[in-house]
Amino acid sequence: MVKKDFISISDHDARTINHLIRQAYNLKAQARAGKKHELLQGESLAMIFDKPSTRTRVSFDVAMYELGGHAINITAGECGLGTRESVPDVARTLSRFCDAIMVRTFGHDIALGLAEHATVPVINGLTDLLHPCQAMADALTMYEITGDLKGVRLTYIGDANNVTNSLINLADKTGLDITVCAPKGYTPDEKILGGQFTLISDPVAAVKKADFIYTDVWASMGQEKLAAQKNKAFKDYQVNSQLLKKAPKNVKIMHCLPAHRGLEITDEVIDHPEKSIVFEQAENRLHAQKAILVYLLK
Repeated sequence: MVKKDFISISDHDARTINHLIRQAYNLKAQARAGKKHELLQGESLAMIFDKPSTRTRVSFDVAMYELGGHAINITAGECGLGTRESVPDVARTLSRFCDAIMVRTFGHDIALGLAEHATVPVINGLTDLLHPCQAMADALTMYEITGDLKGVRLTYIGDANNVTNSLINLADKTGLDITVCAPKGYTPDEKILGGQFTLISDPVAAVKKADFIYTDVWASMGQEKLAAQKNKAFKDYQVNSQLLKKAPKNVKIMHCLPAHRGLEITDEVIDHPEKSIVFEQAENRLHAQKAILVYLLK
């Protein structure tokens, strides 16, 4: 049997990605109804964290617990991935102990190296290039509202980062219509992604027909030295109540968190009782990752 990994959404066909969205939807419904789904009884997941985490760590830990398995947290200081010990050696060792590996790290090459040398499935919990687990949670969140992602209009406003890249990959597999709104110099690299998206520099024009408006921090983790430069470049790209007035009445607001309130998004928008679905996104990390784990381990 060929080993399956979840490093990028683009590595899987449209049928698989859409199946995972529906599976996540069903697992969430079961959890809400109080029905146990211990599909991974006795399975273990090694979780490597080179970057700090709230949602990734807790959601994967709870996911394994509710699926009947066990998660093991490994910090950067304990592992020293690529420094204290080589990536291949870590991959080979953890493969002897655990049934799957999840990594949240900086360089995408580290996730690829783990996948190459591990004999168990490897999950990309985040790299500087991609954040596929977040995009799958976003897919579930939009699917719950629309019932079908094909033709749904998503506008992403802000720095083209790992989340943007994975959303573009998601659009390729689901028919999602994605618009990226960013200033020159901060747009996605079409050659790397190979994805289809509309690029607009004017936020007002970008949100005019949007079903969903998505934003993220302007300076990602590890880019703290660029914060002042990016804050200046993106000062006209804030998602605020004035921008929402230019969008359709039923538009929904998304953010992958953590948020820098007052920068990329304002309090009244992220906390809007009707338009904000930010914390549904956060919850859906749990259910989307359950679907990924079951897909890789069953």
